[in-house]
Amino acid sequence: EVQLVESGGGLVQAGGSLRLSCAASGFTFDEYALAWFRQAPGEDREGVAYIRISDGSAYYADPVIPRFIISSNDAKNSVDLQMNSLKPEDTAVYYCNTLVSTSDHRTLSYWGQGTQVTVSS
Repeated sequence: EVQLVESGGGLVQAGGSLRLSCAASGFTFDEYALAWFRQAPGEDREGVAYIRISDGSAYYADPVIPRFIISSNDAKNSVDLQMNSLKPEDTAVYYCNTLVSTSDHRTLSYWGQGTQVTVSS
């Protein structure tokens, strides 16, 4: 069973840093990509950062460049999101996501439960 478990959220002042972690299990970690999304109250969920595990290729949404850094830890089957110079507008629930292929050629999307990040001004 595919599971994604986020951790590391919390309350921080503007300008501060947080490190989120997404622990993955139930699939061959290094064959896929993982992404971080966020959803602020009353807003649509938006992509923040993406990493392809096999080669470490990373992509970021414009609002978080160059403040956020996504990285993978193959030994721990986890993906981290280092968030620096945080702004109040970064306040949201942050979710980890992956797309996994099944033996019958379907692609399933999996989400973690989310972790709250609150940045005070």
